[in-house]
Amino acid sequence: MHPLLTELPEVVHRPHRVDRNPELRAAIDLLAGELDRRKPGSCVALPSLLDLLLVYLIRSWMGEATHGSWPGALGDPVTAAALRAMHSAPAAPWTNDRLAAEAGVSRATLARRFTAHVGRPPTAYLTWWRLILAAGQLRDTAGTLATIATRVGYGSPYALSHAFEREFGTTPGRYRTLAAERSASAGAGSRATASVS
Repeated sequence: MHPLLTELPEVVHRPHRVDRNPELRAAIDLLAGELDRRKPGSCVALPSLLDLLLVYLIRSWMGEATHGSWPGALGDPVTAAALRAMHSAPAAPWTNDRLAAEAGVSRATLARRFTAHVGRPPTAYLTWWRLILAAGQLRDTAGTLATIATRVGYGSPYALSHAFEREFGTTPGRYRTLAAERSASAGAGSRATASVS
């Protein structure tokens, strides 16, 4: 799970008056209008409006969150630029120098600000992010380890396997097997529930 998601509180409470957040107000008004008058396409519009409302609620919460946390990281233009670069092209050959150039600052400034906000240096975060992406692909696709390694920025399946085992304490193959077993057992449980009800 991404650290930003772990920092979200169980409940995000926003004041009744949302005048300072016109986008949030507009999303609430659109959702209310859609609920008041069911029109053709409501079944498509409602889930999308709920997603939009969630985004605006989180943005509003992040705008008031303290720095030194993920909301603070995304609010810092230097850190956000480096994160955007890594997330948009995780397989690119990023270095501290290249990331600093993306953010328009010196390498030392990037390292200081990024580490203060994210809790780890840029290249350590990049390694972690690549491994998170690899885990998702192992779990959700049938791609070979070589294909996944290339997609997430590793030069060889061996390099990915070594880093993966160091991070997660298991090999990519074993991780994929366990994920498939969990998925199969969850599917069997839901089929059993459906047949009982």
